[in-house]
Amino acid sequence: MNKAYNPVWARNEALRTAAQSWHRRGLLPLPQLQAIREAYPLDFYRPNIYLRILLFLLTTLGYLAAGGFVALFAYDLFDSVVPWREQAKIGVVALLAALAGQFVLYGIIKLSRTYRAGSDQALLYLSLSFAGTALYCFVLMLFPASTDLFTLTSPYLALWLVLVLALLLWATARFGDALVAALAYVVALLLLANALLQLTAGRLVLPFAVMALAAGLYRLVRYLAARTDYWYYRTCFVALEVLALATFYLGGNYLVVREGNAAIGGLLVSEPIPFAPVFYLLTALIPLFYLYQGLRRPSRIWLLTGLATLAFSGYTLRFYHSVLPPAVAGALLGAFLIGLMAAALRYLRTPRHGLTAAPNNDAGERPGLNLEALVVAQTAHAPQAPEPGLQFGGGQSGGGGAQGQY
Repeated sequence: MNKAYNPVWARNEALRTAAQSWHRRGLLPLPQLQAIREAYPLDFYRPNIYLRILLFLLTTLGYLAAGGFVALFAYDLFDSVVPWREQAKIGVVALLAALAGQFVLYGIIKLSRTYRAGSDQALLYLSLSFAGTALYCFVLMLFPASTDLFTLTSPYLALWLVLVLALLLWATARFGDALVAALAYVVALLLLANALLQLTAGRLVLPFAVMALAAGLYRLVRYLAARTDYWYYRTCFVALEVLALATFYLGGNYLVVREGNAAIGGLLVSEPIPFAPVFYLLTALIPLFYLYQGLRRPSRIWLLTGLATLAFSGYTLRFYHSVLPPAVAGALLGAFLIGLMAAALRYLRTPRHGLTAAPNNDAGERPGLNLEALVVAQTAHAPQAPEPGLQFGGGQSGGGGAQGQY
């Protein structure tokens, strides 16, 4: 599928960022850094973070104002031509707003060479929101007026979720936006939950199905990361990897399963769930497995996710079994963590087992960037042309110097 942005922009940005990091660490001299910058220019527009936020807000305000202004005339026009249903009018206006947003988005990307500068992101998110609203209105017209698509157990919800998922997957493939990719995964989770809740044993199977979906997503992300266009989708892969690890843990967390089961069943007070020992075991072991993998790889994503899930496991235990007063428990835990951190920093001051306490801005997760190959390729001198003199060739029909040359 054709990409909305130039894929070269993402790779050049990654190469320059890596080269700058290597220069700060003393691995790359300044002349070679400058040569890499000249070889990989950033010929797109992206201001600093403050201007990006301002452009995002201004574009959002302008888009909504223009959409509201057009909607006022569109409603009168629809009523004068044919008395449409309310859902149809809202759906058509939302669809026109989505198409207009996409048209303007492609225009600023092509003409202004805008690359995630705030304005293009605002147009992307708003146009997708309007498109999702239009799909909701059109789907709602197919069912009775009393239908509520926003109920997770509604049998009609799946149709809208499938259409929204297809829309988000298309947008992810085109724009490589991490937020859109994350929303697509959330919609996939909702679709899975809606399908299972139509079954009698759906609530019993749902936690394990969520864990299976998360594991499958992680394997898919690792497989897609080997593609040549990795850098175009790098933020998507990182976001999906974090979400896969988080949802795999939450799918087996006792607190989430018990309280979620009560919320789906409409219970004000949760009750003990089947297979409670299994979920207690998963709540305790999954964070330890994440920490082990994060230290063995090493991987900052696995390590930080493991620490976060370990903290939530402690909260889960305390939620149902209070041992100490909150103030005492917090003070003891904080003292323990500070002591553990100090001991780890002292132990890893000298690199051990592939780990070190020294800062590493690359986080060991820049695949496909080889410092030596990059420097040699961009700083080596091109071969000189041969000097005039004795030349070979020119013979025909077996050679022989037909043109007076050897």
